[in-house]
Amino acid sequence: MSTSAPSTSPVTVGIPGLSIEEVVAVARHGAPVALDPAALEEVERSRAIVDGLAADPNPHYGISTGFGALATTFIAADRRAQLQASLVRSHAAGSGAEVEREVVRALMLLRLSTLMTGRTGVRRATVETYAAILNAGITPVVREYGSLGCSGDLAPLAHCALVAMGEGEVRTADGELVDAGAALAAEGIAPLQLGEKEGLALINGTDGMLGMLALAITDLRLLLTTADLAASMSVEGLMGTDAVFAADLQALRPQRGQARSAANFRAALAGSPIVASHAGPEDGRVQDAYSLRCAPQVHGAARDTVAHAASVADAELASAVDNPVLTTDGRVESNGNFHGAPVAYVLDFLAIAAADVASMSERRTDRFLDRARNQGLPPFLAHEVGVDSGLMIAQYTAAGIVSELKRLAVPASVDSIPSSAMQEDHVSMGWAAARKLRRAIDGLTRVLAIEIMTAGRGLQLRAPLQPGPVTGAIVELIAAEGSVPGEDRFLSPEIERLTELVGSGEVLARASAATATPLD
Repeated sequence: MSTSAPSTSPVTVGIPGLSIEEVVAVARHGAPVALDPAALEEVERSRAIVDGLAADPNPHYGISTGFGALATTFIAADRRAQLQASLVRSHAAGSGAEVEREVVRALMLLRLSTLMTGRTGVRRATVETYAAILNAGITPVVREYGSLGCSGDLAPLAHCALVAMGEGEVRTADGELVDAGAALAAEGIAPLQLGEKEGLALINGTDGMLGMLALAITDLRLLLTTADLAASMSVEGLMGTDAVFAADLQALRPQRGQARSAANFRAALAGSPIVASHAGPEDGRVQDAYSLRCAPQVHGAARDTVAHAASVADAELASAVDNPVLTTDGRVESNGNFHGAPVAYVLDFLAIAAADVASMSERRTDRFLDRARNQGLPPFLAHEVGVDSGLMIAQYTAAGIVSELKRLAVPASVDSIPSSAMQEDHVSMGWAAARKLRRAIDGLTRVLAIEIMTAGRGLQLRAPLQPGPVTGAIVELIAAEGSVPGEDRFLSPEIERLTELVGSGEVLARASAATATPLD
């Protein structure tokens, strides 16, 4: 999904945390990264502390000991480089399909961000190598399964660290699958020889789930405004009233997200000849169905959920997640900040919101197809009733997706499973929550596209009555893609085209251009 033009401005990585927008710029749009000089100095200062502790005969976790359940095992100095490399190799144990390029880039960027805080003790060469890999467009092959969301996204991060060592597989900037060593050599990047603590520092973080959260927040912000537009088209096409969206009525329940959605409804329906055609006292209907009348309440609740998730993401983006960490006064301390619960909870929460918004959208689509409820439109919006099926099965598709979204809304974060000989006896499953959320967002995009296709046809069938300027601009957009009333045709390509228009932000852009009131 793409929500803005690709950025070419560098994103500076330093001690202050990155923003959601900066993560998306690098991960999705290929913006280059630059390393803040002041942060590099802090990296070198913290590395000097690690080098000093490495010479201490007393054990220090991750520097001169093993890991996890082997934390009490002392490792001699001449075996520590092998220890770090072995850690990365053994933890790069992912399985399944390749993870998307934008997710892997977000994962690497966020690990680099934590390394640049100076709280992890890695060398300057290590952060420079990660930046170089990102800027070269090299994407490590990361597999779908392997993270339990505690002790960090271990396997996904280990696959990235392995590539920095010149091992494993990558995709080049043009998508070719090649050996990591060859890809690094082609870009003049020397493979890392890991020092004390570095293997641990490269894999201990919530970066995968956090990267997917940043991408999801960006996508949902677009989709929820688009959902307001789709629902406005349905209100209009089903001869519903806009009176319920009045600002004074909405103010009786001062939920922030609801107010924003209702304002979008008012902007989208302003100046509609269809709405005006039945706005007088002669319209005997008392109130519309919930899927029309209560849309700002549901969409608004989803907006508030996204706002809460963004606050969690902002805090996590400002964090230095590693174990152990180097404190500002030079101590090396173990901690539990790698536990993904804060991120996992909101990932699950967003999947619930996505499922509910899609469920309401599908109900509006279904109303258009039922002649008992669609206010005089032909059954299934068919061209020749009895011969043509119209959009009957498009609704089946939406219903099937919504059913899956309900299953995807079951939380992953309550499904802890112990590991590492019971040392890691409670885990967050945040990676799994993020993976299912990505599928949920894809499903929501498709359900909204089907509603826009259906509402667009319904509005066209209201001729000679015309839709308002905003909804009419969307009808013109989809009509140019062939989404018009007529005899039955191969619908799947049409649904795919409209899904792309929704996901790319083109529907929202076209609507925004048709109103003087900003859509939010």
